[in-house]
Amino acid sequence: MHKNQIARVLPGRILRMLEKEHLEYEYLQEIRFRTGRPLLFIYRGEERTVRNDHGNPYQVTEEDVREMVDYISHYSLYAYEQEMKQGFITVEGGHRIGMAGQAIMENGRVKNLKYISSIHVRLSHEVIGCADQVFPYITGNRELYHTLIVSPPGCGKTTLLRDMIRQISDGNRWVKGMTTGVVDERSEIGGCYRGLQQNDLGMRTDVLDGCSKAEGMIMMIRSMGPQVLAVDEIGLAEDVHAVEYAMHCGCRMLATAHAGSMEELRRRPLFAQMVKEGRFDRYILLGNSRRVGQVEGIFDGRGTLLYREKEYA
Repeated sequence: MHKNQIARVLPGRILRMLEKEHLEYEYLQEIRFRTGRPLLFIYRGEERTVRNDHGNPYQVTEEDVREMVDYISHYSLYAYEQEMKQGFITVEGGHRIGMAGQAIMENGRVKNLKYISSIHVRLSHEVIGCADQVFPYITGNRELYHTLIVSPPGCGKTTLLRDMIRQISDGNRWVKGMTTGVVDERSEIGGCYRGLQQNDLGMRTDVLDGCSKAEGMIMMIRSMGPQVLAVDEIGLAEDVHAVEYAMHCGCRMLATAHAGSMEELRRRPLFAQMVKEGRFDRYILLGNSRRVGQVEGIFDGRGTLLYREKEYA
């Protein structure tokens, strides 16, 4: 991540305080602004407080939030009305900035936000090569198995997914280069900014940005004919139905889901049947007991452990 990308949306006084923390910006994960509350950030997986010149926790002001909104929206929040319906804006570099405040409703749906009081900056990181260790276990005869990444929130599943897509698209020693379709509902995988990918997803990848997963998967199959279809965070019944449709159409599926363990995944009604029927051939379980993105295990479709990082052996 380039420091100047995030510097463009931060008030100068905030940036100066962060600089005093002597941060390595590639390990900065989140920054949270809440009016009248301490300024918090997540660094190397740990929550920390920004302190002022007196050594006290810095309290976020209305001016801080207002200034950030101006920078993020280029002084025209209404120009981002479509994005604000989703509650966030993606800025250059693929960084996602979520906002909360008073919703402006129209016909029972959110039209925009006003009186914004909270801002959540989620920093996009590319970790080239982080997926190297999983490929021997999710491929066979240079083809990809249907694979589901299972992870609690904040454990690096999107980072892993991103590098897997890149390597599948370009090809490596384990898999031949494959045409890959990405349905990026929240602009987190490709980090598209004004229609252009900010993250490297490979030479054979097409991205459908800002579209619902269920609708987007069907659109990609019909329009782009992908060999591999990748989505982040399937969690609704229509998502599961679209995944099954894609599999029946011959696409190899690469997806992620929230769960803290294989047992928890099996208990979730949405996934219980898929796991029981062995729809996915491989499950990659992530955790953060030692570090963010720790591969705690890779399992086959029957739940047999195939791989575990050495720390857990």
